[in-house]
Amino acid sequence: MRIHRATVVRSARATLSGLLSGYAALAVAELASAAVRPEAGPVTAVGGAAVDRTPPALKDWAIRHFGSDDKLVLRLGILAVLALTAVALGLLALRHRRSGSLGVLLFGVVGGTAAVTRPDSGGPADALPSLVGALAGAALLSALSGRPAGAPGAGTGAGPGRRRFLLTAGGAAVAATAAGALGRLLNSSRGQDAAASRAAVRLPAPASPAPAVARGASPRIPGISPFTTPTADFYRVDTALVVPAVTTDGWRLRVHGKGVTRPRTYGYADLLGRRLIERDITLTCVSNEVGGPYVGTARWLGVPLADLLREAGVRPPSQGGPADQLVARSVDGMTLGTPVEAVMDGRDAMLAVGMNGEPLPLAHGFPIRMLVPGLYGYVSGCKWIEDIELTTFAAYDPYWVRRKWAREAPVKTQARIDTPKPFARPAPGAVTVAGVAWAQHRGVDRVEVRVDDGPWEAADLAAEATADTWRQWSYRWQAAPGGHTLTVRATDRSGTTQTEERTPTIPDGASGRHSVVVSVG
Repeated sequence: MRIHRATVVRSARATLSGLLSGYAALAVAELASAAVRPEAGPVTAVGGAAVDRTPPALKDWAIRHFGSDDKLVLRLGILAVLALTAVALGLLALRHRRSGSLGVLLFGVVGGTAAVTRPDSGGPADALPSLVGALAGAALLSALSGRPAGAPGAGTGAGPGRRRFLLTAGGAAVAATAAGALGRLLNSSRGQDAAASRAAVRLPAPASPAPAVARGASPRIPGISPFTTPTADFYRVDTALVVPAVTTDGWRLRVHGKGVTRPRTYGYADLLGRRLIERDITLTCVSNEVGGPYVGTARWLGVPLADLLREAGVRPPSQGGPADQLVARSVDGMTLGTPVEAVMDGRDAMLAVGMNGEPLPLAHGFPIRMLVPGLYGYVSGCKWIEDIELTTFAAYDPYWVRRKWAREAPVKTQARIDTPKPFARPAPGAVTVAGVAWAQHRGVDRVEVRVDDGPWEAADLAAEATADTWRQWSYRWQAAPGGHTLTVRATDRSGTTQTEERTPTIPDGASGRHSVVVSVG
């Protein structure tokens, strides 16, 4: 079937009109967000709303497969959907110009609604970038669709209609690019302010320094994870599509709520001036699959959280305190719920200001983040914290609990094989099997390795730094030719050996034993 040339030209023009209008809408919205705040931009707002409404199983799948790139994948997905929608609206405007423009406006309403209903919404002003961008996009689509190719006086390919279209489209593309670039420049200045604020921080010496890591705690075994995870390699799992840009001057922490007899508000300098402790602590994400990468150890510097709570008059439930849950709120609206008893039972729960000898990186919570040894991050690791409210588990469900994750989440005892890697092909003879094991706040007591269906054999444990850190382990295996399955299990100080039963990460962390298959020969 022969397609008329004029039809092809009209369709191509309509497609380009839709794409240009969508591009202009996003660019103008980016510029408008600089006058409000970067988080109010439509892609960020819609992306955040999508994260909030994503089923836990799908969100967990995204973290497993994309890791910290899950946010990039989400953004690209949103842009792809917007591009397809823009094409569809451009084709619609070819026959119904007003309907196409109304479609663009409808998407602006969707973006504005997402922005004002986010947990960190700054109010009605957050809707402005989406609405202003949609108005610009709708006006451009209407202009580009006003004289469709083939209409009287427009021409089908070489007349004044085409010239007018090309001039309008070219001018719009240049203007949109300039608006978007200016918006990104203005928005990036906030990040630069936060980076400059971080660079100006001089961390004081801790009143209670961490001891040097004993050589026996970090044996030099090729392929094994280092005892201290380099900051650049430390995992990051959170819902923030845009890393919050917080300066030390503008940061405040409020402590209030049930059982707080002396509410407090602290500035950054207030916390740096207090007694600081330094501790090596292993953190684990609840989304970490058996054998997964979302675990790491860092040297943290911070203010003991229990000290702040006692200063505010808080008593743990075991001492008659009325609050059993501490709700931590981030500047991006995230809420995490932590058992008050765990924070005040003597463990080194802290508000961290430093990581591996430097101020917290922006992506890891600068200027302040919370951490509680022995609990998964989703109930204890609030980044960019700005509010602590004492309440009860019965009275309030934080973000992840509303999404069917467990209220209390002690880290499960786990071990991981780092070397040899899955499907490795070692030579016959002596092969070192090695990895890490963790059972934060209980400590690892024993690690065992099994080859195929053979007996469990004790592995050599590296020295323990503290009960709050992982332990490296190794096993010398005399490898015979052929295919083999290596399995590891750990036993913690309470005498509990990690179970063989495999469970998913939802609702309180994965369980099971890590195995790798190798081929010796």
